[in-house]
Amino acid sequence: MATPRVLLIDDERAVVGLLALALKDAGYQADVEHTGTAAVGRLSDEVYDAVITDLRLEDMTGIDILRIACKRYPSPAVLIMTGYGSVDSAVEAMKLGAADYLTKPVYPQELLLTLDRALQHRQLLSELDALRQRVGQLQLDDLIGISPALQTVFRTIQRIARTDVTVLITGESGTGKELVARAIHNHSSRAAHPFLTVNCSALTETLLESELFGHAKGAFTGAIVAKKGLFEDADGGTLLLDEIGDMELGAQAALLRVLESGEVRRVGETRPVGVDVRIVASTNRDLENAIREGKFREDLYYRLRVVPVDIPPLRKRLDDVLPLAQHFLARYAPRFNRGNVRLAKETGEALLRYTWPGNVRELEHAIERALLLSDGDVLLPEDLPPEVSSPPASRANTMQLTLAEMERQHILERLDQCSGNRSEAARQLGISRNTLARKLKSYGFSDEETNEASDEAFP
Repeated sequence: MATPRVLLIDDERAVVGLLALALKDAGYQADVEHTGTAAVGRLSDEVYDAVITDLRLEDMTGIDILRIACKRYPSPAVLIMTGYGSVDSAVEAMKLGAADYLTKPVYPQELLLTLDRALQHRQLLSELDALRQRVGQLQLDDLIGISPALQTVFRTIQRIARTDVTVLITGESGTGKELVARAIHNHSSRAAHPFLTVNCSALTETLLESELFGHAKGAFTGAIVAKKGLFEDADGGTLLLDEIGDMELGAQAALLRVLESGEVRRVGETRPVGVDVRIVASTNRDLENAIREGKFREDLYYRLRVVPVDIPPLRKRLDDVLPLAQHFLARYAPRFNRGNVRLAKETGEALLRYTWPGNVRELEHAIERALLLSDGDVLLPEDLPPEVSSPPASRANTMQLTLAEMERQHILERLDQCSGNRSEAARQLGISRNTLARKLKSYGFSDEETNEASDEAFP
C-alpha cells in the first residue's frame, strides 16, 4: 500500500514543524504550508489522503480549506485544529464534512491516533462508493442486495420470469415480497399486461371469491350490478395473492379449481370463463404448519409452490443494510428538497447494530424520518428513531463494534464459510482478491493460514 500523504496547514511554524516530524516518524509523507493560499495551490496540483488544518489562518479559515478539499476527487480526510474556545466551530465543521477535530495544544500521539481513525473511515467510505457503483449490478428493479441470499433471489427471478410457473414467495412482513412478485412480472413476457394484487387476509370468504372471480347481478346483497373479478381483469398478466396463508378453506377450494382448469366462474353464474393469468402467491406464515393444523389445503400448497422463493429477514443479511440505506437516501432526499446527504460513520454503525424486526420497510421509514428531522448534509445517530440509535442495554456488549471491527468479523466469517478459499470469498464479498489479501494481512494472517491450494479452481 502506498505511503499515506498528509498536508499540514498552520501559521505557527514551530507547532506544524513538530507535528510534521511526528508524522514522518510514523511513516507518513507530510507536506507543510503556512497559508491557506499556498495550501489551496497544493490541493490543486497534488492528491492527499488527509489534510490537517488550523481553524484560523491569516488569509482564510479552516472551513474554507475544508470546502475546497471536499470538492477534490478523491477527497481527503480533513482534520480541524482549534483552540479551546472554538470547539463549537470545529463541531460545525464536522457537520460540513470534516472527519474530526483536535483541540490545541495538539500532542503527536493524539494526532496519530485521530489521523489513523480518520483514514480508516475514509477507506470505508471509499469502499462504500465502490459499492454504490456496483449497485447497478446488484439491483433488480427496486430490489437491492449484495448478500448471497439476495443474489440467489435475483438469479431465481431471472431464471423463472419468462416461464409461467406459479411461484410461492415466503418471508416475514416487510422483507419485500411484493417487490419480488413485481420483478417477476416486469421481467416476464407478460410485462405489458396488468399486474394486480389482492390481500387475501382483508376480505371474508364471500367477498374474496367475488373479488377474485367476479359476480352476477343480484348474486348476494349489495351486488347491484354484474362485476368482473381480478382473474378476468388480469387476463394476460400476473395476479399476486398476497397473504395467501390467511385465505379461508372455502376460497382455497375455489382457487384450486381455477388453477387446475384455467377457468373462473363468477359468483351466481354457471358459465365458466377462460383466463390466462400467472399466479404468484406470498405469505409470512408457515404453510406446512398450517397444513398440519388443517388450516391450509395440502394440494393447493403444492400447486402454488412449484417454485419457492424465500426472502430472509434483514437481520440475517446485514450486508444489505447500508446499500439499502443509501438507496432510500437517494429516493427521499429529492422529495424533501435535500441535497447530497450522507450517513455519518456513527449512523452507519447504529444501522448495523440494530436487528430490524420490521425488516426493509422499517429501515425505509427510519431513513425517511431521519431526513425529515435532520439538519445539514450528514445524518447523525440522533436523527434515527430512538430504538435504532440506542439499542437496549442487554445487547450493549455484542453491539459495541466499530465499522472496521464489523468488516473484519464479516470478512473472516465469509472466509470460513468458503473453507479458506480466498478467491471464492473475495467473489462473494464483491472485492478483488488483492484487496482481500491486504485486509487479511492487516489482521495478522499469513498466506499459509488460509487454504491457498483450493484457489486454483477459481481464476
